Amino acid sequence: MANPLRPALLAAARSPRIARTLTGMRSTKRVVDRFVAGETEEQAVAAADALLISGRYLTVDYLGEDITEIGQARDTVEHYLRLLSALAELPPMEDAESVRPLEVSLKLSALGQSLPKDGHAIALEHAHTICTAAAVAGAWVTIDAEDHTTTDSTLSIVRELRADFPWLGTVLQAYLHRTEGDCRDFAGPGSRIRLCKGAYAEPPSVAHQGKIAVDQSYLRCLRILMEGKGYPMVATHDPAIIESATRMVVAAGRKRDEFEFQMLYGIRDAEQRRLVTAGNNVRVYVPYGNEWYGYFMRRLAERPANLTFFLRAMAERNHN
Repeated sequence: MANPLRPALLAAARSPRIARTLTGMRSTKRVVDRFVAGETEEQAVAAADALLISGRYLTVDYLGEDITEIGQARDTVEHYLRLLSALAELPPMEDAESVRPLEVSLKLSALGQSLPKDGHAIALEHAHTICTAAAVAGAWVTIDAEDHTTTDSTLSIVRELRADFPWLGTVLQAYLHRTEGDCRDFAGPGSRIRLCKGAYAEPPSVAHQGKIAVDQSYLRCLRILMEGKGYPMVATHDPAIIESATRMVVAAGRKRDEFEFQMLYGIRDAEQRRLVTAGNNVRVYVPYGNEWYGYFMRRLAERPANLTFFLRAMAERNHN
């Protein structure tokens, strides 16, 4: 079921006043720990190590977005450089061959994309620096999607970066009307696409509304990617879509290292392990950092189970 409070929660994700209130509550932070792997690089690397030991791959995101100063963007780059250096020290997975178990995810708005002067060029330069460091560390990079106003700039930067880093991945959001066309454009050899449903509040003019329409769009987009020559990354927790994706893999004749499932840190851990046991590659999206508020609110908006967990935990904390 879709979350009936989704619009309100997504609006709250953009509210500085609500952010100040919730982030100042000690009980909130304790619940957030389910979805966020700590605030420091050391905590993120520890979570990454545990996932690798369990047979799962990972993509680590240093939380932050919509920065307003060039200094903030440079700080984000430095965080990623330190993170990649630390991840490179983890023991390698013995059965990993063509697929890189280590990856980082980047939000271009955290690298300066939305700065009023030369934001596009600044984000491109910063992303190039991180990709260069990732190549040295033996890691991949995927460029995250944000709201629809950034899509053209983001995909333009991805195309420019892939000239030097052909393994670069990006995210396409199935709820956008444009995404079927974008999937066709990015279904070629070497392309890596993480397909997700979408996590921002978008108007009907640019995005499908309602769970059924979004699910149908997701499956249409996924079929394009599965029938293409790239590497589809199936980002979903939806059992029906996982089942459909499995059938598409068989129909397309894809082998284990020609696609992967992706899920979020702290969500459906048992299902992640089941998929690994069944012989699938599973990558876990591991966020960390103290700018967790927007990410956390979008997770609550996505699934009623997440919101129920949060409210129950809050009630228990307050009762105790």
